[in-house]
Amino acid sequence: MHIRRPFDIVSLFEGFSTGYPVLRPFLAAIGVPVQLLVLLMLPLAASQAQEASQAQEARQAPLLLENARLIIGDGSVQQGAAMLIADGSIVSVGLRANMEVDESVEVIDLNGKTLVPAFIDSHAHLGYEGHRSWGGSNYSRDNLIDHLQRYAYYGFSAVFSAGSDPDALALEVQQAQLRGDFDAARFLFAAGMAPPRQGPNDQFLVHALALEQQTGQKILYGVASAEQATEAVQQIAAKKLSVIKIWVDDRGGSQQKLSQDLYREIAAAATENGIDVYAHQQYASDMPGLIDAGVAGFLHGRIGADLGMEIARQLAQAEAFVVPNMGLGELRREAIGLDPFLQQSLPESVAARLLESDRRSLTPLRSESLESELKTSFAALLDADVDILLGTDAGAVPDHFFGYTGHRELEIFVRLGMTPMQAIVAATSKPAQRLGLNDLGLLRPGYSADFMVLENNPLDDIRNTRSIESVYLNGRAVDRERLAEGFTD
Repeated sequence: MHIRRPFDIVSLFEGFSTGYPVLRPFLAAIGVPVQLLVLLMLPLAASQAQEASQAQEARQAPLLLENARLIIGDGSVQQGAAMLIADGSIVSVGLRANMEVDESVEVIDLNGKTLVPAFIDSHAHLGYEGHRSWGGSNYSRDNLIDHLQRYAYYGFSAVFSAGSDPDALALEVQQAQLRGDFDAARFLFAAGMAPPRQGPNDQFLVHALALEQQTGQKILYGVASAEQATEAVQQIAAKKLSVIKIWVDDRGGSQQKLSQDLYREIAAAATENGIDVYAHQQYASDMPGLIDAGVAGFLHGRIGADLGMEIARQLAQAEAFVVPNMGLGELRREAIGLDPFLQQSLPESVAARLLESDRRSLTPLRSESLESELKTSFAALLDADVDILLGTDAGAVPDHFFGYTGHRELEIFVRLGMTPMQAIVAATSKPAQRLGLNDLGLLRPGYSADFMVLENNPLDDIRNTRSIESVYLNGRAVDRERLAEGFTD
């Protein structure tokens, strides 16, 4: 047990002057008693003492969570296990009897509850959602942090914002997070690339271009030639960004589609500079060309009749990942404002506009034939062992909310043929591996202590991921109650 001793200011300064013999004669020569110096320095010393005390309090005691079900994140599970945490990292996982702990360790008996790694959203667009409004005018440092904290509230450790962020502001927020200025899900982002003044959906595009003009920062790199493509990639490399997101979509004829020659040039230049390229593609039929060009992953799976076993095998052979993004279309047709899990993070007035209407149904309406096509396509990806990653496209359109949509996406994964365990892997270790988050996604020694405590077992029912008792990031409990109060104001 550690005993905190009182901070003795007089002893400190007397010791200081005693330790430096040259100082005491000097003070005496100019007629300044040591005691007076102590009094003069008292405010500074008190401030330093307070800072030292706060730093000591910030270092939490080691924590042992015992008597839990541990879903590791790699497809395995440990029953009746324990997990030891210290200094923000997982120290040990396994049987409590095999762990040596002293009296400095705080012990929590979880009574059979479930630990699962915090989730990762591999496709979102942060900054534009204002909940009471949507658009580029909402984009700010504070709004970014709010979105990252919403992810933390819902049990996410990281989120990848795909090609729609002003680069200097995004980098500033990343650096602030690394300094520890705020606690939230980790913020990752990509540079965006498309034909000049094109790329995101038409509504989104207007706001992204206006935000570029407002901030004077780069969001979308427009390329119309091989030379421009190479130059743009070099500019992105100079900013040390590790991912480029490309749009290969003519938006129903309203935009110009990025040509194969140009996206091949982009991918080749990116490879030379150690940058991954992720694609938003219009149809599944665009995927083989993009695979051949060397694209690392697809942020819209285009699951359906056109994505069968042949393309699934090509994806697997190229080791390219797929983010299905099924909820983006489904949830906008549901009366999600009635969902208590979403209501936790929305003002009542916002939830009220998402109730049953001519656009939103209480009971999801699904075509049997389309559902069959989706399941067949999804099965092809699973049978080919393609890496399927959780991603939501949250924030790309109004009312597609952060964190909540991730849990809903996993429910769709299971409905289309995944087991709950496969869905959890798709939300944890797989996105961590593909996004280069080497300390996230698994409950293993050496990994960051980012996890959820769930009241109920999600392996019995994937909807049990909603039964969040607590969330820990870097070994510290997220104050979900305080966050919720801010979200619902």
